[in-house]
Amino acid sequence: MTELAVRELPLFPLPDVVLFPQEVLPLHIFESRYRAMLSSVLDCDSRFGVVRWDPIQKTMSDVGCCAEIIKCHTSQDGRSNIITLGQQRFRILELIREVPFSTAMVSWIEDEDLQDPDQLKKLSNSVLQALRDVVSLTSKLRDSETALPEDLPDLPRELSFWIGAHLAGPVAKEQQHLLELTNTYDRLQREYEMLDHTRKQLAARSVIKETFSNVDKTNS
Repeated sequence: MTELAVRELPLFPLPDVVLFPQEVLPLHIFESRYRAMLSSVLDCDSRFGVVRWDPIQKTMSDVGCCAEIIKCHTSQDGRSNIITLGQQRFRILELIREVPFSTAMVSWIEDEDLQDPDQLKKLSNSVLQALRDVVSLTSKLRDSETALPEDLPDLPRELSFWIGAHLAGPVAKEQQHLLELTNTYDRLQREYEMLDHTRKQLAARSVIKETFSNVDKTNS
């Protein structure tokens, strides 16, 4: 695992929210401590750390993602609506302070890929096919058209982040696990397992739906 430069970073814990690199996260800032944080980061480099807060365990994750403010609008009452973009992942080394807002010393995290590029690309293609199948089967079951974005990432690492960010359902714990992995192959492998499991479930439901549909046609 490669961890780069260390720096102090303001933290914004969010209940069951996991930000991934290159993902957009809109936020509404209204608490006084986060208004202070926003003012501070806008005067600096417009960056702060988004970390998952577990509302059940009352704990904050050790790994988060740096968010860069790309748009900010502050109303007269002091509330702000901001648009942020996920940047580098980081690991919390030490909490520095909690008042008026939390800051920590963090180190940046990068993936350390040791697999053969051809193997990585092959797995990436398998994950992408599983994703397409899940979307197709979901559309079939719902009798509605659902399509993947045309600008899906081409690179395996970026694809793995995109899939992690767009998992459906209450999956914050799984998303956090994917964010913390420092090997693209491992992340894609886990995503393939999840997508393949979902694909098989949807395929079975599709067969059942089609069977009942044929029975209804026969009886009518």
